[in-house]
Amino acid sequence: MISAFFIFNQKGEVLISRLYRTDFKRSIADVFRIQVVSNSDVRSPIITLGSTSFFHVRVNNLYVVCVTKTNANAALVFEFCYRFISIAKSYFGKVDEESVKNNFVLIYELIDEISDYGYPQNSEIDTLKSYITTESVISSAIAAEESSKITTQATGATSWRRGDVKYKKNEAFVDVVETVNLSMSAKGTVLRADVDGHIQMRAYLSGTPECKFGLNDKLVIDKNSQGGASDAVELDDCRFHQCVRLNEFDSTRTISFVPPDGEFELMRYRSTSNVKLPLRVIPTVNEIGTTQVSYNISVKANFGNKLSATNVVLRIPTPLNTTGVDCKVANGKAKYVPAENVVVWKIPRIQGGQECTFSATAGLTSTTTRQVWARPPIDVDFEVLMLTASGLIVRFLKVFEKSNYHSIKWVRYLTKASGSYQIRF
Repeated sequence: MISAFFIFNQKGEVLISRLYRTDFKRSIADVFRIQVVSNSDVRSPIITLGSTSFFHVRVNNLYVVCVTKTNANAALVFEFCYRFISIAKSYFGKVDEESVKNNFVLIYELIDEISDYGYPQNSEIDTLKSYITTESVISSAIAAEESSKITTQATGATSWRRGDVKYKKNEAFVDVVETVNLSMSAKGTVLRADVDGHIQMRAYLSGTPECKFGLNDKLVIDKNSQGGASDAVELDDCRFHQCVRLNEFDSTRTISFVPPDGEFELMRYRSTSNVKLPLRVIPTVNEIGTTQVSYNISVKANFGNKLSATNVVLRIPTPLNTTGVDCKVANGKAKYVPAENVVVWKIPRIQGGQECTFSATAGLTSTTTRQVWARPPIDVDFEVLMLTASGLIVRFLKVFEKSNYHSIKWVRYLTKASGSYQIRF
């Protein structure tokens, strides 16, 4: 499938080079350097020149590149690239030019292990870490026993988990994290509202446990095929970790799986219906002649009084010819940042149902030619614990293991916005 694998720095220098087949020479790297690295107009991650295709992913000013002459599955090639990046991060943290040079030998070990003759092989991090180690060399007596376990793990039904994992305290942590994307017009109508969510799990469980994970009773995955109730949670698409048994989820909406050891992403989903907006922002901005702009902005928390929004930050735009802003706030602190032409209003905490107000007057300098102010949207960042904007909830999490040990389960919800919650005025 893949004929060659390269890692380039931003100057086009080759840091890592592996040719899997004889249909390419190392000079193919020069083609990528000239056609992509030196060409600022290239935006597509796939470049085809004749019968040769270059697939590249950028990470921290590095280019991770796969080259092929066959009609390869593009999604599979990119999955291989991103899987390599996640493996590299788990081994040496940040993937940048310095870390690649410092871990030169290790990277060659990894790419030879996860790809054989250009075909992707076992890329499970837990399996790789059991025999490609940067910490210590295992003694020969233990090494033989370990290698048999690795073979079983790599070829067995659950390649993502070893069977001899043991913990004194068996715990499972589930984090349901949702990012709200909002675009609201100046008239208060919602132009776009959707939720990008993922369920992150940390499993510290002994043996080979079977986990069952239940979501809302009213859960609609494909709203076009079923007429869901108005209060149903509608998910437009879902993507699961490979450990999940999909046929059981299709029939009972129960997620059944044998979890990998440690932290992993169980599920990723998206929702565009019945999105609950945690914060409502009502801006009133008036231009007074050519010398002043008045601001009156209120922020209200649309959730129960037992919950609270934290780290709330509003970035309120000002005209380019602003000389200064006189701000008045009852909650938090507001400061004019001239370099960015915004007023930053920071509120440490807003309790559910609470309303906070901001009023300000911006002074403008007179200009010879008056330019119309474009009025960029107000950006809102926040975090709300124990709330989901989509309405998704975990009904139960059960752990079954042949030794019948007691396990402790923790579930946490987090709804947040970071640069994607925008209100026009």
